[in-house]
Amino acid sequence: MKKSLLALAALSAIAGVAQAQSSVTVYGILDVGYIGTNGRVSSSATATNGGQSKTTTNQFGQSAEQTSRLGLKGTEDLGGGSSAFFTAEFYLYPQDQTLSGNTTGGLQSRQTFVGLKKNGLGQAAVGLQYTPVFSAVAATDVGQTNNMAGNVIYPANSSGNSNDGANSKGMTVRTSNTLTVASDKFAGFGANAMVTLNNQNKSQVDNTSGVATAGGNTNASGWGLGADYTFHKFYVTAAYQSLKQLTTVGNNAATGGTGWDQAQGNGATTAPLSATGATTGAFNTTDNQVYAGATYDFGILKAYAQYINRKITSTASTNYYLKRQAEQIGVRSYLTPTIEGWASAGLGRYTAFGQGTPTANFNGWQLGSNYYLSKRTNLYAIYGQTLTSNSAAAGVTSSGGYSNYAVGVRHTF
Repeated sequence: MKKSLLALAALSAIAGVAQAQSSVTVYGILDVGYIGTNGRVSSSATATNGGQSKTTTNQFGQSAEQTSRLGLKGTEDLGGGSSAFFTAEFYLYPQDQTLSGNTTGGLQSRQTFVGLKKNGLGQAAVGLQYTPVFSAVAATDVGQTNNMAGNVIYPANSSGNSNDGANSKGMTVRTSNTLTVASDKFAGFGANAMVTLNNQNKSQVDNTSGVATAGGNTNASGWGLGADYTFHKFYVTAAYQSLKQLTTVGNNAATGGTGWDQAQGNGATTAPLSATGATTGAFNTTDNQVYAGATYDFGILKAYAQYINRKITSTASTNYYLKRQAEQIGVRSYLTPTIEGWASAGLGRYTAFGQGTPTANFNGWQLGSNYYLSKRTNLYAIYGQTLTSNSAAAGVTSSGGYSNYAVGVRHTF
């Protein structure tokens, strides 16, 4: 009996130590509600004397304030101030019947990485991760990177059924095949960096003629740097990243092109950047992005200032490029202990050289509020609007705008 009690006590002690040394947390967000969208495009191509195309959606949708997600994260104590950590986070689609959306066969990853950390020094991680520019935006965005219209730094348009938050015209949100490092805070300063690498060079030679008949390069690589500084109630951050897509497969995008979002194995390019919404592929392009943002907490409200610049250039000729820049200011405040509100306004410009030399100005504004029922559950109401002036591309002149309005409930767990 005594031996059994001693064995039970020993096992309990071992289990307690193991639990103290490692932990896994399940977390997530579910965001659902009513979403409405009004879109308008005026184009010389829609009618003989000019015309207008309108789109209106009204539905019970998802992910207006924050993208719904499910995640696992954990840490393990390695001793001596060192630890290992991981994150695996996936999209959730509350209005779809299948687990990950009707167009895919498995979970779609938002973040998936493993890393090591040393207290007092910093950490490093490898996998699918947020970029330095997006991390800086997330820390200083007045709308907290919601998926509604009106934000010119993190432009979005929540249609209620789209995979909002996956891409952004303003910046590359995340890259796979990525190594990141981040320092601990020293006297209020912090720094981070990333390197993304996914290169594939292949060739197929005919045995008879000796001539290459297939193959080519599918290369996606890049790097980024970020820094931030905190002094009492003042916070400032800046980041820069340069991403390159090179391939000999398909066209060479000598007429401009768009920006790529993730360095996937097939060299996929899935983040369109165009004043007219073009979605052509971005082969042989360099994508440079810079961001600066600051916040100051006055106590009764928090003020925000943001600037972003993105330029995508053809590697075949630097004369062909598309540039997007924007500035935005805003405030966020608790009106009562349970009611929070925010407002933002910004403007920007698309400029380009090449076919059609498209140029366009745009502006946007957004109002939003949260009513917290508890620490984890809130009701929200958001309205935003973005307008774009005339832009000329391929002989077609167009202008447009869209607005979003949503009321819903968000629960975090």
